[in-house]
Amino acid sequence: MFLGLVFVAGLGALALYGAHFPLLAQHHISPLLVGVFLGFSLSFLYPKIATATQAGVQFSAKKLLRLGIILYGFNVTLHDILHYGYMPLIIALIVVVGVFLLGVYVGRKMGLELDLAMLVACGSAVCGAAAVLALESVLKSAPHKGVVAVGSVIVFGLLSMFLYPLLYQLGLIPLSPLHEGVYIGATLHEVANVVGAASAISPEAQKVAITLKMVRVIMLIPLLLGVLFYLKRTMPSTQKTPLQIPYFAFAFLGVVVLHSLLPKLGGFVDMPTLAQGVRVLQELSVACLVCAMVALGLQVNLKQFLALGGKAFGLALILWGVLLVGGFGLVKLLL
Repeated sequence: MFLGLVFVAGLGALALYGAHFPLLAQHHISPLLVGVFLGFSLSFLYPKIATATQAGVQFSAKKLLRLGIILYGFNVTLHDILHYGYMPLIIALIVVVGVFLLGVYVGRKMGLELDLAMLVACGSAVCGAAAVLALESVLKSAPHKGVVAVGSVIVFGLLSMFLYPLLYQLGLIPLSPLHEGVYIGATLHEVANVVGAASAISPEAQKVAITLKMVRVIMLIPLLLGVLFYLKRTMPSTQKTPLQIPYFAFAFLGVVVLHSLLPKLGGFVDMPTLAQGVRVLQELSVACLVCAMVALGLQVNLKQFLALGGKAFGLALILWGVLLVGGFGLVKLLL
């Protein structure tokens, strides 16, 4: 296992370093994107070294992934979520549930396998690559399906990050900065996409956009549970296995609660120390997720990737259009 962990960690460190290059950083290119691209670009080499590295690569793709998602909870507090009232929460709920269900339905009509349709739909509805990885861990899908889904949602997330501010500056999106922030937070794929797009609007828009994005992240928990129970009920009796509860999702929620309560510990630990500790854990979360993306990319079968990629990108394109138009309609109607 050691050699595999060292191999993945080395590539992960390279991805983290590469994401800070000026050209990538100024366009808010996520380290997760760099990681999956780096792993995918070396997937031709992996079969030759799989005997020595497979255990470490699989550990990274599963265990480090779950640790990264758990620690991701240090980006969210309950106070932030409740600060803007209930209506933005309703918009986020409609987006997550509606886009996921629509994505699964349309994906199946397009001929995609159920797990791939779910992965693309989850990435579009919830939080991009992190959501795909979380659901992939629950579904135990083949690695190439996860990479296809991640690639599809990343492409349209990046496109949205540049398109939303452009349309707003041209006056084609008639929303206030606050409502534009709700629109961005409710419909963009990745957290990095939200930060990049909303920062071009106003500080107010950025704050509400990030908060609403974190609401969608938390909604990943009931979505994972819903998928599990659906599969349990619909799976043929001959294939049924004990229901595997995604305990890491509950651990994620526990971390959110802990993060929300940290200010109350100010009497025991000074706030600068607490803040520094949270920043370290946030960075550790990113590092774990990047290593998981590298491991996922390494295990891709190129032929399978190319065979599935077209339809998956087509589904992601349809869902992107729904987010772009439907999200705007929801904001205008409900706010």
